[in-house]
Amino acid sequence: MEKIIEESKQGESLVLENKPENTKKLFIESYGCAMNFSDSEVVASILSDGGYNTTSVLEEADLVLVNTCSIRDKAEQTIRKRLEKYNAVKRTNPKMKVGVLGCMAERLKSQFLEEEKIVDLVVGPDAYKDLPNLLAEVEEGRDAINVILSKEETYGDISPVRLMSNGITALVSITRGCDNMCTFCVVPFTRGRERSREPQSIMAEIQDLWNKGFKEITLLGQNVDSYLWYGGGLKKDFVNASEMQKATAVDFEQLLEMVAAGFPKMRIRFSTSNPQDMHESILHVIAKYPNICKHIHLPVQSGSNRILKEMNRLHSREEYMALIDKIRAIVPDASISQDMIAGFPTETEEDHQDTLSLMEYVKYNFGYMYSYSERPGTLAGRKMKDDVEEETKARRLQEIVDLQQKHAWFRSEEFVGKTVEVLVEKVSKKSKDEFSGRNSQSITVVFPKENYKIGDFVNVKITSCTSGTLKGEAVGLSSMN
Repeated sequence: MEKIIEESKQGESLVLENKPENTKKLFIESYGCAMNFSDSEVVASILSDGGYNTTSVLEEADLVLVNTCSIRDKAEQTIRKRLEKYNAVKRTNPKMKVGVLGCMAERLKSQFLEEEKIVDLVVGPDAYKDLPNLLAEVEEGRDAINVILSKEETYGDISPVRLMSNGITALVSITRGCDNMCTFCVVPFTRGRERSREPQSIMAEIQDLWNKGFKEITLLGQNVDSYLWYGGGLKKDFVNASEMQKATAVDFEQLLEMVAAGFPKMRIRFSTSNPQDMHESILHVIAKYPNICKHIHLPVQSGSNRILKEMNRLHSREEYMALIDKIRAIVPDASISQDMIAGFPTETEEDHQDTLSLMEYVKYNFGYMYSYSERPGTLAGRKMKDDVEEETKARRLQEIVDLQQKHAWFRSEEFVGKTVEVLVEKVSKKSKDEFSGRNSQSITVVFPKENYKIGDFVNVKITSCTSGTLKGEAVGLSSMN
């Protein structure tokens, strides 16, 4: 399981259109990966039906929820500080209730509720439908907890309210949980085993988004490439499915084609991929449909075969490089991004050099790079000594970051002189006279507004670049409009 953590979005509070009949106020903050932000939309939808309107003012909230992440120590420390802040406010507003959702909820349930007494309720990722019952328990003065992981729950029957207020892009969850027991990752223990969502409910949600004017969706899961619907249940139980279930099963290649063909004027992204599940057939679907974005996030974590084995990654360096070669051959204009961990237990200087040489081979467009931090509950946390000095981790991480910066410049410069299609998402942060959006390769493009508007697909000729942004001039609307 890979988690892309966008630092700019951490702690974003979710505010929705109010229902006049609702009398209570909900303040909800999200931390971690896109899946957590998507889950917050589900939670807000459930509570909207339970009498809560959202607010961005913490002090006026009746219920404060924080959707948490356990992937890095930094995220946990941030959430603990936020809980201190909530409890300081609660001292002046004793009626306020505080709850923890998501991955930390499952892992630290007894600590939060019984030992530290800093929250009123703890709700795991598969128990959000139980929120109204749990809140009733809290109202009667009892602690409330539900962190049971489900074999079935995908929230396919809930129409999520949309966190992305631009009304242009949206997240659509297609799987939950993960079966890959990577030794550094806590997700299988906090989100459960992998199960997929019924395809027709996915298509219905996308149809609803299309009707509301959305122009781009991201199919979301811990490991989207291993999507497999055969009538419900865990993916690992597919071996016990009936012959009819196996014959009518839908895999990711088929789902991606269904979505792309069904919504030809809507852009399709997906995240996250896992190297051992990214099959060549998926690449041919990406190449076939112009509305499937040509960006593949393909986490590798390390370039060393020895470390990959220690991480329990199910691919080798050579297999990963062969997959990169296939991507370049079948989808030559694809951008590729990475996740990388520096300083995993027992990592030597030779292992680190293997990572740098792999990066030189691929020359990623961009990446998400971290130094290893031991996560309680993971296999590495239980069985491996965190034996790489912090100073060494920091140096190796900086070398990875510096090399990625060099490659990002190289990849950006490849676009100069070319014309790319951009979906206009917002006004540029740096100038109110410019629009900002992303091209198919998920690279940010900035260009003068002229007479275009947010939501337009615009062809932009790239005239200059930085390592992370392309700049250019609009040459007209694209055929996607």
